[in-house]
Amino acid sequence: MNKNVLVTGASRGIGKAIAICFAKNGYDVIVHYNGSQQAALDTLEQVKQYSSNSTLVQGNVSRQEDVQQMFKVIKETYGKLDVLINNSGITKDNLCLRMSEQDFMDVMEVNCKGTFLCSKEASKLMIRKKSGCMINMASVVGLCGNVGQTNYAASKAAVIGFTKSLAKELGLRHIRVNAIAPGFIQTQMTDQLSEEVKKQMLSQIPLQEFGTVEDIAQCALFLASENAKYITGQVIQVNGGMLM
Repeated sequence: MNKNVLVTGASRGIGKAIAICFAKNGYDVIVHYNGSQQAALDTLEQVKQYSSNSTLVQGNVSRQEDVQQMFKVIKETYGKLDVLINNSGITKDNLCLRMSEQDFMDVMEVNCKGTFLCSKEASKLMIRKKSGCMINMASVVGLCGNVGQTNYAASKAAVIGFTKSLAKELGLRHIRVNAIAPGFIQTQMTDQLSEEVKKQMLSQIPLQEFGTVEDIAQCALFLASENAKYITGQVIQVNGGMLM
């Protein structure tokens, strides 16, 4: 039986790259989305070129009833979950003095609470078979902060603390929990930046280039593999040396 993986926020960007990468490497992929159905269907179409037993689930990861329904579908379809990638995330940037309470809480709800809810449900399936792997998407911003992103930085720092604590809780059940902290990754967002801003960002990176979504996907694939069977509670930085 193939291993399977749930990738939250898999309709675009890093999540999409992870979904395709795992499919290419023999996993059945559960492609999650919240609002971008057509984009998620496009991801699923590409995934199914490599893994025909893959499927789609929809839900808001910050709502407990949505997450429970997602995992009900996973249990009924596969009967298990081998790997969880908590990738769903949002940004609502502003200076702290100008940031609304709602914008702060919205980011915390999706990035932090969503990771908690999905991990809680995944734990139930993984504990039954005493194996599994969870990978939480953190950020370099959660380690060093960033102007205009107090909410995002707080949420990703929380994900790091959550990762380390959950790794300690689940270690005896042979369930590994790690985090990836990407740096500046080339996406649609960075493509829209001015050349001046890109130059300034690149000056902070010793390798003098942005990372790619495939760089993050390959790191996730490694952490999910037997090659990483003795790695848990770690934050793997993928940032070209931006933060050491």
